[in-house]
This record gives sequence, C-alpha cells and structure tokens, in this order.
Amino acid sequence: RMWDFAQCDPKRCTGQRLARKGLMSAMPLKQPFKGIVLSPNGTRAVSPADGDVLARKGLSVIDCSWARLQEIPFSQMRSGEHRLLPFLVAVNPVNYGKPSKLSCAEAAAAC
Repeated sequence: RMWDFAQCDPKRCTGQRLARKGLMSAMPLKQPFKGIVLSPNGTRAVSPADGDVLARKGLSVIDCSWARLQEIPFSQMRSGEHRLLPFLVAVNPVNYGKPSKLSCAEAAAAC
C-alpha cells in the first residue's frame, strides 16, 4: 500500500508504476494502516524483528518527492510502525548514487 501525494513526475514515479501493475494500491491519507510504514520520520531502521508484523499486516510506503518532504502531513497518517531503511544507495535515475534517497520500488524491494 502507499500514500500517494502526486508530487512526482508521472513518467518516472515508481509508486504509480507499481499501482498500475497491481503490485501496490493507493490509500486515502486518513485510512488506518497497522503494518510497517517506510518513512523519513521513523526512529528505528527496519530489521528482521519486524518480519512478523510485515507478514501479518503488510508494508506501506509514502510516495512523495524528497525535495518536498516539508509539505507532507505526517501527523494525519493513521499508521502503525514508522521505520527507516538501513543505509542504502539509490540506483534510480532521479537520485542515482545518493545515499538513502530511494524510490518507492527500491524501498519496498529492500524490505
């Protein structure tokens, strides 16, 4: 699942691509989600200890532009466990080679 804030270029947005292929679905901002949320507001990195929650309740990503994070209403997201990813380097065309600036597809695949 994902919260889509429509800030990305539609041609390059991996979150929208995953949704078109039926691999991820968009959800309204205030819809509750009790699984793991990959978020820049996380306080801990996702770990093997989160495997049970991932298996039972799933994974969600926040589809937004890294340059416009200040516009995201994180307080309105009714969600479970916010997690950071461990140190990873992006290979997407927009943020290639930048540490921790992954696309939705890269972030979801990392889990």
